[in-house]
Amino acid sequence: MERQARIVGAGRALPLDRPVVMGIVNATPDSFHDGGRYNDPVGLTRRIDALIDEGADIIDVGGESTRPHARPVPGDVELGRVMPAIEHAVEAGAFVSVDTRKATVAMAAVEAGAHMVNSVSGIGDDDLRAVVADAGAAVVTMHMRGEPGTMQDDPRYDDVVSEVRDHLAGEVALALGSGIRRECIVVDPGIGFGKTAEHNLLLLGHLGEIASIGQPVLVGPSRKSFIGAVLDLPPEERLEGTLAACVVAYLGGASVFRVHDVAAARRALDVAHAIMKGMP
Repeated sequence: MERQARIVGAGRALPLDRPVVMGIVNATPDSFHDGGRYNDPVGLTRRIDALIDEGADIIDVGGESTRPHARPVPGDVELGRVMPAIEHAVEAGAFVSVDTRKATVAMAAVEAGAHMVNSVSGIGDDDLRAVVADAGAAVVTMHMRGEPGTMQDDPRYDDVVSEVRDHLAGEVALALGSGIRRECIVVDPGIGFGKTAEHNLLLLGHLGEIASIGQPVLVGPSRKSFIGAVLDLPPEERLEGTLAACVVAYLGGASVFRVHDVAAARRALDVAHAIMKGMP
């Protein structure tokens, strides 16, 4: 299937003529890989500037950890964590995404200039969809079974690829019915969210079925546990596995790659893109 030409968010177009790299900014004390490393104003500013310099197309700011067994945080706490980072990223000229499940946080972010809402719990919330539609923002709707606190408690599927595809197709229909434009919608199969290592590998190996929905596909394999299961390595040693997953996902139809290691992902994906351009 031909890839969609662009993502539009809050009046700004992001071309999809090459792989799009989304840099992760965790304004949290407890994210699984870099929690607490950047959760002060100076650290966040330096992190954002570094990601932009490394070639990030999108800066994704989150203030609530969604690692397995994480607990939710109040909206005011999340706002206090993310808003300084969002404001800095907007001032720096980045295409800015807010990683949140809360309509109140999404509204504050788009009012501050964010272009995208990245929702790990999908767009079932009426208020969240209204925020996105009213702002003309882009939205990433992700598949997750359960909540972060429970999602890894014995996840089971009869056919993980078809079930995730059908769920995301329903999310796209819901978004369109709520006034969100098609060019604003991105789908995410939710690697690591309510899936075993085998489920994650199956999804990454069959992304063409997810892409068949007709929307740009985002994947977030960065340093996740399925890589550790394959290589028997801790998060800090999973860079090569992350790059392999990103390249395979790109060949399979993904367009957007959410990663911690922007420079390395940018280089690997640019080479994959150059090779694909020369293929029949």
